[in-house]
Amino acid sequence: MRAFVTGGSGFVGRHLLAALAKRGEPARALARSPQAAEAVRGAGGEAWEGTLNDVERLRVGMEGCDTVFHAAAHVKLSGPRAEFYEANVRGTEAVLEAARAAGVKRLVHVSTEAVLVDGGPMANLNETHPLPTRPVGPYPSTKGEAERLVLRANGPDFTTVAVRPRMVWGPGDTVLLPSLVAAVKSGRLRWIGGGHYLTSTCHVTNLVEGLLLAAEKGQGGQAYFLTDGAPVEFRTFITALLKTQGVTPGDKTLPTALAAAVAVVSDVVWDVLGLKGTPPLTRTELLLAGQEVTVNDEKARLELGYTGSVSREEGLRSLAAHAD
Repeated sequence: MRAFVTGGSGFVGRHLLAALAKRGEPARALARSPQAAEAVRGAGGEAWEGTLNDVERLRVGMEGCDTVFHAAAHVKLSGPRAEFYEANVRGTEAVLEAARAAGVKRLVHVSTEAVLVDGGPMANLNETHPLPTRPVGPYPSTKGEAERLVLRANGPDFTTVAVRPRMVWGPGDTVLLPSLVAAVKSGRLRWIGGGHYLTSTCHVTNLVEGLLLAAEKGQGGQAYFLTDGAPVEFRTFITALLKTQGVTPGDKTLPTALAAAVAVVSDVVWDVLGLKGTPPLTRTELLLAGQEVTVNDEKARLELGYTGSVSREEGLRSLAAHAD
């Protein structure tokens, strides 16, 4: 495989580049800054200077590549929708245009379970569940739009596939674990409704496994959920995850009804007034972390041969050792 990777300097991208290099297939990865280029090279990739909206630069970088992994995204739970749209939708349009122009044969898109956030329950969802017409929040809405673009681009000469990991975690995490640690240390962490509901999770090594399998075996125009296996209680997992960093989350809780009210008010106030900074709670955050969110990855296991080789227990042990 000769691959081009967007988001190569990020959490998922660096693990993907390292896995490709280990297979003797070092990839080229988009890098928009010297720091990003250094991260790409450190992971075993070839840095390609450019930006996500420069179609011609992307095309030149993709020449000679048979596969594109599109991992770049604006990953936040709040902020101006224009920022999400520019990165997640316009960026995906540019990547698709460049890949087709360069003659790339396959594109694998890193999507998310968040594309299904519509305010309703999210229990044991599979790929037959339709994308909502009114997704909640700029991240779910723009990632859903990007996934639609990718899967609709599938054709006889250009195979496109999406993978949907739930709650990606592991060494080098730049999103989930740092935000949790910061919330604990600032005294802001609360267990919504006690936190005693189920969640699916996906270790970054398992996500990379799924990405590589999707590139090799994924059916064009299809999406695949990826997880660590059976769901786990949200509070139990987050507590164990924080423990790997020597952090104890405490027992402070927030009633679900009160959390919902805070989230609605926060969304309205921040949107209407255009406030800077992070709101105390958003509806997107509440729906992804304040209720059961479980997905079924049977399709990936049957069609791709996905195994999710790293168990939660193994991943947590490794993360604790990495922290030491």
